[in-house]
Amino acid sequence: MTLKDYTVLFSKHLESNYPNQKPHNLYEPMQYILELGGKRIRPVLTLIAADGFGGTSDKALSAAMAVEVFHNFTLLHDDIMDQAPIRRGKPTVHQLWNTNTAILSGDVMMIKAFQYINVYESDKFTALTQLLSKTAVEVCEGQQYDMDFETKSEVTLTAYREMIRLKTAVLLGAALQMGAIVADAGISDQHKIYDMGVLMGLAFQMQDDYLDTFGNAETFGKQIGGDIVENKKTWLVLKTLELADDRDKQVLTTLFNGYSEVDKIEKVKDLFKKYSVDILIQKEMEHYTLAAEQLLNELPLQSQSKIVLETLMQQLKSRKH
Repeated sequence: MTLKDYTVLFSKHLESNYPNQKPHNLYEPMQYILELGGKRIRPVLTLIAADGFGGTSDKALSAAMAVEVFHNFTLLHDDIMDQAPIRRGKPTVHQLWNTNTAILSGDVMMIKAFQYINVYESDKFTALTQLLSKTAVEVCEGQQYDMDFETKSEVTLTAYREMIRLKTAVLLGAALQMGAIVADAGISDQHKIYDMGVLMGLAFQMQDDYLDTFGNAETFGKQIGGDIVENKKTWLVLKTLELADDRDKQVLTTLFNGYSEVDKIEKVKDLFKKYSVDILIQKEMEHYTLAAEQLLNELPLQSQSKIVLETLMQQLKSRKH
């Protein structure tokens, strides 16, 4: 199967399993955010891993559903906390309905994610539940660190990497390991493919940070400069503070404590470019991608699955949204 085949397979399964339940104001927001699309990277990773370790992608569809529904739950709550007006080019759930409905719909999505893995036999169910529970806690920890960083005067690059590992990368690792669990892969291989997914996730989040500032609004699907407006201490900000002279450090700090939106975004971008952090972040992404590719070469996956994963890594590296 090709990457497109996996995406189509999952998308069809998702569309046939949209919740048609009452009360409508609880389940319609869930269907709305799932219908917004997205790249479906995480569930596709689950399917590829299942095939790669000699299982079947069909048997991994329920695990893939759990991954995608959980991921979209985090996006729904993320948008509330960030007061984001747009998600994937469309109004966010809390904008179309209201904040309380968005919170509750997100809550039911998290519960539904665990229900999807009820279909597996006891040993797989236990392993999948333990992994998803661990990942869910870590994602929440990462989100809290992200919010804490907004008001902290100093954040290190090491602390930032740990935050994005928890908030973003562990879910990609879990998606791959869940596919491996469904296919009865050995524990050592499960851990290795998990580690590969984490590295992919680190590169993915850095690309997201880059696109948030230097992307195109039409292709990115979110407000450009949103991280700057929200005073998020991304890799771009922290690297600039590390490289800047005292005067520019003070300028950047001042920009994060005032200025109109347009002025603030443009002035911060100018500082990023002055210290070439827009180029340096791409080198950092390449470092994580190469490390992930090395682990991929060590895994005993079927050759076609390796080709698909290599293709996906290259697409993620060059994505525009």
